[in-house]
Amino acid sequence: MRLLRILTLALLLFSLAAVAQQTTDNRIEAQKKVIAALEKRIATEEREISKLQKGRSATEERVRRLARQIDSRNQLLDETEKQARLLREEIARTDSVAGNLSATLERDRAQYGEMVREAYRNYKHNNYLTFLFSSRDFTDVARKITALREVASLRERKLRDIEELSVQVRHEKEELDRRKKSLDSVMRNLSAQREKLQRDARNAKASIRSLSQKEKQALQRKISQEQQLDVAIGELRKLTKGNTEGASFSTKTSGLRLPVTAGRVKRYKENMAEITGPKGAHVISIYDGKVVDIKRNRITNKYDVYVAHGEYITSYANLGTICVEKGQKVARNAQLGTIGSSVNVMTMETEFKLVFGIYPPNPGQKMRAEDCFK
Repeated sequence: MRLLRILTLALLLFSLAAVAQQTTDNRIEAQKKVIAALEKRIATEEREISKLQKGRSATEERVRRLARQIDSRNQLLDETEKQARLLREEIARTDSVAGNLSATLERDRAQYGEMVREAYRNYKHNNYLTFLFSSRDFTDVARKITALREVASLRERKLRDIEELSVQVRHEKEELDRRKKSLDSVMRNLSAQREKLQRDARNAKASIRSLSQKEKQALQRKISQEQQLDVAIGELRKLTKGNTEGASFSTKTSGLRLPVTAGRVKRYKENMAEITGPKGAHVISIYDGKVVDIKRNRITNKYDVYVAHGEYITSYANLGTICVEKGQKVARNAQLGTIGSSVNVMTMETEFKLVFGIYPPNPGQKMRAEDCFK
């Protein structure tokens, strides 16, 4: 019974390890695809930058592209670090499984050795014959012969278990070595990308220094326009007609939490607000409502989420990740995603910000974003 329990435990451990490994493998493969897409995007941008000729307009375009390049590299570093974390978790899990299997293997080998030594002692001292001749009758003899055969069978099973466990231990150790090599490769890639990021930042700062103050302001306006959300609002107003989710929202609604946890307002501009926060900060819906649309900004590669509160619309642009779907109902302060990265074109420093907007049902009516957060 004890042998059966040990074997069952070993098989269960191996099965659980196989399921966990498959899950992690899937996550790592998905992560690899994200990284490959970012690398392809960066390579394309690098080719376009190299084609730009000298001149004021080209310098301006170079700065814009370098700012996007820096942001893409930051995303690539984040995704590569996620892959490294997954690999470290898998290495720790595989190491634990291999250790447990090795311990079970050593225990089985010790038990098998004791069984062999006991069998040899009995053989040398003719204990088997003594055991049989001590029987009370033929029935007792038959029972004892069966017991001796069972002991011999037990030794054979133990030997098979040892062989199977040896294969499992070898497999886990090979997997461990493979994961360690993958992690080494990922860490080398991380180091190379950090160096390229520093190179891009130096080039961008050099280009910025060559621009006049007026040109810098014009460039800032152009980059800000890439994040404008007004174009989509006209169509979205049609979708909010008759919406009842969060219908108690009005121009008088105030005292709400900022849509970025631990965030602070960087700039207000009429119905818009730029809100910065720490890396990974949650972006939340300021009020009850329904997600009416989600878009992927083709320039910044970030997400824009639109939530209807009755017939009012709030927009949340520059999300790095999202955790809602179109048509989903959301509660007040419910998470929509996480804040995305952005590059300050004047300093070429990375920051994490959300571009928030609020739009009343009547296009002619203006609603100031800061009024909500008093």
